[in-house]
Amino acid sequence: MFEWLQYDFMVRAVIATMVLSFSVAPVGAFLVLKRLSLAGEAVAHAIVPGIVIAFVVSGLSVVSMVVGGLAAGIVVAALASLVARMTIIREDASLASLYLIALALGIFILSAAGSAVPLQSFLFGSILGIDDETLMLIGVTATITLVSFSLILRPLIMSTIDPVFYESQSKHPGLVTQVFMFLVVLNLLGAFKALGTLMAVGLMILPATAARYWVSSITRYLMLTFLFALASCWAGLFISFYLPDVPSGPAIVIVAGVIFFLSMIFSPQGFHVGARLNLFRNGSKPVKHSRSNERDEPHEKTV
Repeated sequence: MFEWLQYDFMVRAVIATMVLSFSVAPVGAFLVLKRLSLAGEAVAHAIVPGIVIAFVVSGLSVVSMVVGGLAAGIVVAALASLVARMTIIREDASLASLYLIALALGIFILSAAGSAVPLQSFLFGSILGIDDETLMLIGVTATITLVSFSLILRPLIMSTIDPVFYESQSKHPGLVTQVFMFLVVLNLLGAFKALGTLMAVGLMILPATAARYWVSSITRYLMLTFLFALASCWAGLFISFYLPDVPSGPAIVIVAGVIFFLSMIFSPQGFHVGARLNLFRNGSKPVKHSRSNERDEPHEKTV
């Protein structure tokens, strides 16, 4: 059963995904709570041209790719805001348009440059071929993320649950959001070499949406998001080891998707299987679960 852990590349992948799960779990959780899941997807694609240009210029240098990805993400976000202010197109539409252009541009540049690195590794990652430099990047990303969350967690919770009250009490209400979005970009860059541009945001969002069905407090929500992310990574690696034709990145995200659907069906806050069975047995309408006294975001009395 543990034959797959006898290989060094699998052990490195297990360690990398464990550290990555620690890092992406809180980021994904608050993306879901802030209803910014699609913004995370847009940012994941927006960084592609910067990463590709850095690769063409400097080769497989993790530092240059991080710098290029950060620059591209900032440029696309600034352009989306500018287009929204100066035209009739709203910011969500402008961001969606620009990230599609950025993704296509990145793939075009990579193909036109005649890169020896296959396009599949950029789109789906190469967690089984992870090197020391990428491991270091993931470790630094996790360290920065966890330290940053220890500093901004309380104001981030306040701005998520009651943004109006938070803005009235804070001197710089936009600072926490800016730090958080920086962490989003940083974690997407950290996950890029492991899971690729198309799969990185999946590990960030799917465990968080699945965990949301089960818990109603911030602490348990963050812990369960991490556990779902870690289980998805290790199960995906196990599948890709015994099915060599299956890329590890898509396998990880598919497992996360299965966890999401199981949570949606069987969790207390999901489809309420018992009510659906009564509907078929009695032919009556199911009783709608009342949540009139509960906010959409998980909360704790201590917050």
